[in-house]
Amino acid sequence: MGEKITQSEILEIISEHKNRSNKELQIALEFIQKDFEVTKETLINLSKHLDKLEVTYNTLLKEYNNRNGSK
Repeated sequence: MGEKITQSEILEIISEHKNRSNKELQIALEFIQKDFEVTKETLINLSKHLDKLEVTYNTLLKEYNNRNGSK
């Protein structure tokens, strides 16, 4: 996909998909596929980060509670 296309152009193709050419549909499909992959990778990274935060928080909380006689 050597052409530059904006998100608003993609939205137009999507909303008018019945009247668009196969080339335009292919461009939209490629754009959506790339966006899907970026979004998926972002979610995976955020999930890993969230897991690490939870482990770190629980480790610190356990130490804090041990020091203060709480459970």
